[in-house]
Amino acid sequence: MTVLHLADEGEAADFAAFLSRLLRYDRGAAVRLQAAGTALAVFGRPPSFEVLAIRAVRLAKPYENGLDVTLDVTVSAGELLESVDESAATAAVPGAVTGPPWAGVLPPRGGWRPEAGLPAPDALRALVGAAVAEFRSRTEELADELRTRAELDRIGREIWSRTVGDTGLPVRAVHAAQSLGFLRPSVGPGELKLLSFGAWLRLRTPYGSIAVRRAGRLGTLDVSVR
Repeated sequence: MTVLHLADEGEAADFAAFLSRLLRYDRGAAVRLQAAGTALAVFGRPPSFEVLAIRAVRLAKPYENGLDVTLDVTVSAGELLESVDESAATAAVPGAVTGPPWAGVLPPRGGWRPEAGLPAPDALRALVGAAVAEFRSRTEELADELRTRAELDRIGREIWSRTVGDTGLPVRAVHAAQSLGFLRPSVGPGELKLLSFGAWLRLRTPYGSIAVRRAGRLGTLDVSVR
């Protein structure tokens, strides 16, 4: 069994917390792992947000397993979480699973360019708070016969599909960043970046990234199929 040696106990705890948050939205969540050298990239897709979450995990030593020097596998997030030993700062890679469609198409690794117009972290957190309050207010005002799943979903799509200023970044991407622990109160203005590559937008913080496709832009050469 492949065992990953994480940088320290804190890194292991953060890794476990990220997996726990993913599982909160999807108990059957899968994650794609890619490791090379001392870096492990973890990709997940919480269905409630329709975004791709990317968490970078530091390893204590370069990944190697026999003759293999890289790791690329899709596994159960739940089984991976169970294997994390925070005190030992290790995680055992469970057996591969048949990956969901999103796991076969990932954003490019390089070539990203900065985008202007992103508000400060405090303003983004306030924007998410206002959106949550609006959703709660509008749904509570519905008459009982109108409070259907379809109507709740319609209101949610309307609110969360709004963009942040002129950036094209949907508010749901910011909500996902906050819900998954990426947009923490400690994140300062200089640590928050909005990047683009073709149809992709990427909200990057020191704790992880949220990638999403811009509406109306399909693109053909801006994906990485591995």
